[in-house]
Amino acid sequence: MNLHGNNFIGEKLSATGTTTFSAVNPASGETLAPKFSEATREEIDSAVALAAEAFETLSALPAEQIAAFLDQVAEELLRLGPDLIARAQAETGLPEARLLMERGRTVGQIKMFADLIREGSWLEATIDRAIPDRKPFPKADLRRMLIPIGPVAIFGASNFPLAFSVPGGDTISALAAGNPVIVKAHPAHPGTSELVAQAFRLAITATKMPAGIFSMVHGVSHDVGLHLVRHPQVKAVGFTGSLKAGRALFDAAAARPEPIPVYAEMGSTNPVFILPGALKKNGAAIAEGLVQSVTMGVGQFCTNPGLAFGLNGADLNSFLEKAGQVATNAPSGTMLYQNLCANFNKGIAGLENVSGVRVVGKSAATDKQRAPATVFTTNAQTFLANEVLHEELFGPSTLVVSCDSATDFEKIARALPGQLTATIHGTEEDLAQHKNLVSILQQKVGRLLFNGFPTGVEVCPSMHHGGPYPATTNPMFTSVGTAAIKRFARPICFQSFPDSALPTALQNKNRRNVWRLVDSKLTKDDLVG
Repeated sequence: MNLHGNNFIGEKLSATGTTTFSAVNPASGETLAPKFSEATREEIDSAVALAAEAFETLSALPAEQIAAFLDQVAEELLRLGPDLIARAQAETGLPEARLLMERGRTVGQIKMFADLIREGSWLEATIDRAIPDRKPFPKADLRRMLIPIGPVAIFGASNFPLAFSVPGGDTISALAAGNPVIVKAHPAHPGTSELVAQAFRLAITATKMPAGIFSMVHGVSHDVGLHLVRHPQVKAVGFTGSLKAGRALFDAAAARPEPIPVYAEMGSTNPVFILPGALKKNGAAIAEGLVQSVTMGVGQFCTNPGLAFGLNGADLNSFLEKAGQVATNAPSGTMLYQNLCANFNKGIAGLENVSGVRVVGKSAATDKQRAPATVFTTNAQTFLANEVLHEELFGPSTLVVSCDSATDFEKIARALPGQLTATIHGTEEDLAQHKNLVSILQQKVGRLLFNGFPTGVEVCPSMHHGGPYPATTNPMFTSVGTAAIKRFARPICFQSFPDSALPTALQNKNRRNVWRLVDSKLTKDDLVG
């Protein structure tokens, strides 16, 4: 399938700018054709204007029509077939099996949101009927639901070319809520993004959706993203990436005359606490599982466990020996792009030079373009004294910290910044003896695991993929699962409106058969009187 390198401005292709860039195969260093055109400010303005125009149509469409569009997007993605997988492999270095799995997850996620909006309960329809003879004051009829917010800017992530990029959860949840999107493709995989954009265009045509429902722009400069966020008609932002980039977008959005929310997922060290009972009983298995989790996807998951803590002693020494062996025998891997690998190698070199930190296992790297699996260790005092040891090192490494007591566990947990996840390995007796630790960690994370590893994020209604700052900019929301839709909707209350003028979900007759909270009781019944 031929690529052209243009921006998708509604239904039109555009390449009016003079700045171009190319994708690079991270494994070979080969420059991949074609050249991609960085969007100009005028092109971005056009995309947002089309989105604002489309919003007026889109927000009035029935849920079934939006759901049918999402289902069609999923089908068009599948129709891209091996071309999509081959281009993604060339741009990311990810293996075919991983990309096939990611495409399956992405398609399943799209269909999940289509089903969600058909079912309709996400609207949170709530009705309190009037009591005109209430004393001393009558009660008005009040009806509340969620509605879409307007054009949404989405930033594709580097580490998931599908599931967190152009067709990812941010884009699909924003569309499902009834909003048009303007997606900034990640420059590490622009060809993959273009193929996906073509699938969106085909779906828009097939389902007769307004052209401005989807646009996609390219860019390597910060100006592209900042101009998009600052545009007065953009009403929210979805982002997955680094703390530095996420914070820059957040600050730009907050400085607007009309501030808007930025839902940014920005990084996490995902600490693992290995309690004494588990360390004694299952230390070798936990060590092997930890390194496997750390090296999964060459450590390029936002839930990669970059820190682990255990009590000093013979059991921890055996744990470290096993973890070191597994890391040493692990293959080095190709990271998503060469600068990322260079930063990782620079980071592990820096940790090796920290006094009190030592390497217990490191795989051989055949060249500078491959990242070695690395396990470090240090003690609690060194860890607490060096802020650099608290920071995320994106790639296949972890730091195991030797603690002297449960007090060390708690002190360290209190010192940790906000995280996406934390994990506890233990027995029931361990949990009973470390209740304070469990309580502290609940205030630090969005997901708390027991006897598992954080890599692998299930896409389902109960998942929460978020956490306190700096893991995200808003711990109240998730970027994975059906609850992600609520980032891109807002409540509105109708007071004393005639039934015929109300949105369908709030009318007396429950035509959509959705669950509604009526006079504080959950029901699907029609209202009488």
